[in-house]
Amino acid sequence: MAARWIEKVTGPLDEKKRWRQYKARTRELPPNYRTAVEAIERYLMYFGRGEAGLTTMYEDLIDLFEQSAAAGTPIRDIVGEDPVEFVETFVQNYPDGQWRIREQNRLNKAIADAAGEDERPV
Repeated sequence: MAARWIEKVTGPLDEKKRWRQYKARTRELPPNYRTAVEAIERYLMYFGRGEAGLTTMYEDLIDLFEQSAAAGTPIRDIVGEDPVEFVETFVQNYPDGQWRIREQNRLNKAIADAAGEDERPV
């Protein structure tokens, strides 16, 4: 019973183990790749993308950067000139990432309604 309560408060134990493995893998990256991954992670968490259940997304992110580091791919070749666009596109590949698009559309519609404008396609 106590184990279920602890999991309810802290998240599934398997998820925590996977998160710790992800963080360990991040620490093993070359410094510039690690800095890039940590910046992307910080961005995702700041915009509400750090909730439990998204470990797969972070694991895919670290896979991408590990493979790129091994191949010597420059960071700009990975994320392009607009890192925000890279992250937004990356997140759309995950079902939980669709919430952001819905909320952007909802915001646009609410503002258009409040301004008395016809609905505009987004």
